[in-house]
Amino acid sequence: MADLSKLRNMGIIAHIDAGKTTISERILFYSGKSHKIGEVHDGDATMDWMEQEQERGITITSACTQVDWKGHCFNLIDTPGHVDFTVEVERSLRVLDGVVANFCAVGGVQPQSEKVWLQSERYDVPKLVFVNKMDRVGADFFGVVDQVTNNLGSNPVPINIPIGAEDDFKGMIDLFKMKAIMYDDSDDSLGANFELVDIPEDLQELAEQWREHLVEKIVETDDELMESYLETCEAPSEEILRKTLRKACINMEIVPCLCGTALRNKGVQDLLDAVIDFLPSPLDVNEVTGCDIDDKDIPMTRKLINDEKFSALAFKVMADKHMGKLTFTRIYSGVLEAGSYVINANTGKKERVGRIVLMHAREMKQIKKAEAGDIVAIIGLSNTRTGDTLCAEDAPIKLESIDFPEPVISLSINPVDKAAREKLSIGLQKLAEEDPTFVVTRNEETEETIISGMGELHLDILVDRLKREFGVEADVGTPEVAYKETITGVVKDFEHKHVKQTGGSGQYAHVVFTLEPSEKNAGFDFVDQIKGGVIPKEFIPSIPKGIKPALEKGPYAGYPVEDVKLTLTFGSYHDVDSSDMAFQLCARTAFKEAFLKAKPQLLEPIMAVEITCPDEYTGNVTGGISSKRGVIEGMDMRGQTRILKGSVPLCEMFGYSTEIRTITKGRGEFTMIFDHYAPVPAGIAKEVVEKRRAEGKVR
Repeated sequence: MADLSKLRNMGIIAHIDAGKTTISERILFYSGKSHKIGEVHDGDATMDWMEQEQERGITITSACTQVDWKGHCFNLIDTPGHVDFTVEVERSLRVLDGVVANFCAVGGVQPQSEKVWLQSERYDVPKLVFVNKMDRVGADFFGVVDQVTNNLGSNPVPINIPIGAEDDFKGMIDLFKMKAIMYDDSDDSLGANFELVDIPEDLQELAEQWREHLVEKIVETDDELMESYLETCEAPSEEILRKTLRKACINMEIVPCLCGTALRNKGVQDLLDAVIDFLPSPLDVNEVTGCDIDDKDIPMTRKLINDEKFSALAFKVMADKHMGKLTFTRIYSGVLEAGSYVINANTGKKERVGRIVLMHAREMKQIKKAEAGDIVAIIGLSNTRTGDTLCAEDAPIKLESIDFPEPVISLSINPVDKAAREKLSIGLQKLAEEDPTFVVTRNEETEETIISGMGELHLDILVDRLKREFGVEADVGTPEVAYKETITGVVKDFEHKHVKQTGGSGQYAHVVFTLEPSEKNAGFDFVDQIKGGVIPKEFIPSIPKGIKPALEKGPYAGYPVEDVKLTLTFGSYHDVDSSDMAFQLCARTAFKEAFLKAKPQLLEPIMAVEITCPDEYTGNVTGGISSKRGVIEGMDMRGQTRILKGSVPLCEMFGYSTEIRTITKGRGEFTMIFDHYAPVPAGIAKEVVEKRRAEGKVR
């Protein structure tokens, strides 16, 4: 891409079923990338290429493509909307310059759309809002704009407004040109043909009100424009308004809002024009920041141009049965050529770039080189994982990586026979490389393989992929919640000596410490207050090192330990018998004993739940949530539909999709996302601990 000003690295983010993939399919069609429109409900959407996506009608993995529109090149990423696949959104947002936040005109700001919005804010990604499904019963464009303001704390500004709604949705009014966009509804046109006409007389006053609102919002972002506007009461020219809005959008001061209905082929072309006009090019981003690979406190930058030294971020890894390992990469600076060598700044290893390909969903187009701003896939990087930085050998830099949420649900999976064991191991390894939120562990006591993920659907899809892609037949256990454990009490001056005499030199270590709760989300805090050398400096690191296994598998119920503080205050050693191993063993045993005396507590994941159901079933739904130890925290009405928001322990929500359909006769639905960890009631905690001990999962 020679002219970076005409490149847009953009994605589409939204709640599940808001129409992201439907928009993507129209973009492919109107840009000429495809010659027919694929439909999600027919299972033939280009961007939903996985068998599981086509069967379930949902997006599971983010898909990349490249399209041209009016002399501009778009690198487009279509992301999933289901919370279980939030990793796909997270890593896409890390490398995108701008996104389209897609909202259903009926559902508005829903839980997952709120989550992905906040993710985009964390990465400072400028946004456009597209209010989709204006043809649905209950569609309310201005209501959604209000929700974006009130629920997301943003500054949405409509740049077009709808002409009608529901069955009467005809098109939009362009508030810059003050013209109506009317579409040819014939089957042959498929929305490709439209014309600008005069605004209908009955909408003229409304259009003028929103035009004035648009002008005022734009000039508020520029002091000179504001002063001129107040003096003359004349709006700036369309060119100046667009230029100023572009700057405000890139600075995240304003979010331009548009509307349409992708399924009925209205509004997508206007959205593409807005992407060009208001979302940033790589040149607007200016530079990427990182640090020295050996010292994170030394900041470094790279300008987003070809003349800089090469730097890139691997944001996704995917296994392809024909090509092997594909590493999706955003090039930030410099040029990458096929056959060249790069350094992985995270591992320090040298890697050879085999081939470089442009992706169109699952199709590949081989290219000789990739330049600054490009999003490509690299074949041949065997030791690169998601979040790793690739850079020039003579100019190393480590870019900001990607943070991923911890799994909240686990289940056991074991091969049905010895022949399947190797297949299972290979399949799990490849899937774990692809998905950082998919964790595989081995329980040595029970000889079980445990897989952990973000939800029931997440693990269900992965087990299905093991069967289809890797030919693995396995027995799968029931889902288990990813509990954690901590302490609520303080144990002062806990003392333990490790003395073991065998033939020859023995083992000796002695520690005294205080164990207490630490701040929330602090993990494990180790404080060394040893004075006078009663424990030599070389043995101090042995103490947290020895405790580490007990933190990973807690003394209380065998779950990870968090938010504890250990202050080492005293101890002793022996000139001959003390060693690194002796202090490790001493610290581990002492920690376990002290932990059990410090009023241990089990913590469980609490989910933020939003339930949509007809108003007549509200009582049954709230009663069901209460029986699950849940709390309803808010209610809202949208038309005849009741929206319930609350929080419920994850362990109570298994199988709820079937339950809600039964309660509401198939008319209710729900979404949930992880919110926080909270203490488990004593009675339930006792049951969990006793079960874990009976299963031999606690030493």
